[in-house]
Amino acid sequence: MTPAPTAPRAFTAPRTTERLDALIAGVREVVGRGLPPDPTAYLVGERLAPHLGAPDLLTAEQRQSDPDRYRQHLLHAEHDGSFSVVALVWLPGQGTSVHDHVSWCTTGVHEGREQERRYRLLPAARADGTARLVATGDVVSGQGEFCGFAPPGDIHRVWNPGPSTATSLHVYGADISRLGSSVRRVYALPADR
Repeated sequence: MTPAPTAPRAFTAPRTTERLDALIAGVREVVGRGLPPDPTAYLVGERLAPHLGAPDLLTAEQRQSDPDRYRQHLLHAEHDGSFSVVALVWLPGQGTSVHDHVSWCTTGVHEGREQERRYRLLPAARADGTARLVATGDVVSGQGEFCGFAPPGDIHRVWNPGPSTATSLHVYGADISRLGSSVRRVYALPADR
């Protein structure tokens, strides 16, 4: 396991749409309740779901991809650091490494499909003293579907199984404008399955 790279970045608020502003207001209301991470992630998903797939949610710039890797567009970082909203754009075959997160997270597919493989970390029980990851499930999500999770137990990797571009919205309980990423650790361990 290695710590995720972090790079503080200057944050300039992107252009928003009325629909994105409504989504942010809904997330703000849920986060302001001060609930534990798991119910917060679920309730944020309920606020996110009605906006997924709406053509007026993102600008053309916020849907742009990168030919080399999935692209992150920071859409909003709350002034007090309590949450951030990010759009990720994935070309077919693009994906993440196996990783976990710094905070609770809610994700929803805006267009296309995403595949996720979830893992559980097993402590070093082998003779060589190496910990390993065990796959616990695979999920394919299509447009309009969302899920939420919170550490611990949030180890996964995500990719676009194709054949078209996928766009997803991610709401994190952290200030991504300051952290640069929601990734806490990247896992380079043996993985079963």
